[in-house]
Amino acid sequence: MKKTLFAPALLVLALLLGTVGCKKILGLLTFQINDSTSFQLPATGPLPGGIGPVITLPGVTVNSTASSTYQNNNTAGDYVQDVTLDRLALTITDPAGQNFDFVKSISISISTDAAGTNKVLLASLNPVPTGQTTIELKPADQKLDVFLRGGNYTLFTTVEMTPLGLRQATTVRADSRFNVKANSK
Repeated sequence: MKKTLFAPALLVLALLLGTVGCKKILGLLTFQINDSTSFQLPATGPLPGGIGPVITLPGVTVNSTASSTYQNNNTAGDYVQDVTLDRLALTITDPAGQNFDFVKSISISISTDAAGTNKVLLASLNPVPTGQTTIELKPADQKLDVFLRGGNYTLFTTVEMTPLGLRQATTVRADSRFNVKANSK
């Protein structure tokens, strides 16, 4: 009789301890990387014909906080299992008062190098809402492990302008947040 009562109690205890342990391990190895960079959109002026051009900007290298974030979480790029984009927000920082009314749609791609040899879509927004100085792009649901293993990556921006055009060069800050799952060292 004692064996019959003892075995289920031991099983329940083992399951409880196992569940608590897994959550703790997952909590230690699930974290976020926050990066920020700026790029400049060139002035185009008003555009005749009611059609806005598509502008592809040169790549911007981002010196990522990934390496230090990995170190702070007792892991390294080689141990990264899963990286996804959680958030990508664009904010106009110069000139003051400028909004995104000159943008019809925008997309940002990511690559491990400035040549864009393995470029994939990171996030996009179409249509871009009017009157906004900050917009949040929709993540492209890509697996991004390879891009966040090193100390930097390159972002490529493509902007479809509205016929309003852009009267003066505009500086935009891109703030990204990546969710990371990794094994410990």
